[in-house]
Amino acid sequence: MLFDKMSPIAIAEQLGERLKQARLNADLTQAEVASRTGLNRRTILNAEKGCVQLKNLVAILLSLDMLEQINMFLPVQEISPLQLAKLEGKKRQRASRSQKRRLQIKKDKSLW
Repeated sequence: MLFDKMSPIAIAEQLGERLKQARLNADLTQAEVASRTGLNRRTILNAEKGCVQLKNLVAILLSLDMLEQINMFLPVQEISPLQLAKLEGKKRQRASRSQKRRLQIKKDKSLW
C-alpha cells in the first residue's frame, strides 16, 4: 500500500483497520482488549477507526502481544554524523560558576 499517496486521516483509518484485524486474528473481543488494557471498549472502538492516543495504542499493542511492531513502525533513530558534529561544539568542557555565585564568593572572601 502506498501511504505517500494517502491523507493522514486515510492512513490513520488504515492503521485502525489493521489493529482491528490483529485483534480478530488473536480471537479477542473489544471488551477483552479493553479489560486487558484498562481502557474502555469505546477507546478500543475508536482506535480501530483510526482515532487513538499514542499511549492507548501502545497499551493495545501490548495487550495483543505486538509491542515489537513498534520497532518496525518507527525504528530507533541514530544521531547523524552532521548532527553529532553540531552538538560536539556545544559540549561543556568543565563546570563554571554563575556570575552571581562568583560575586558572592568574592564578597565572602573580603569579609575574612
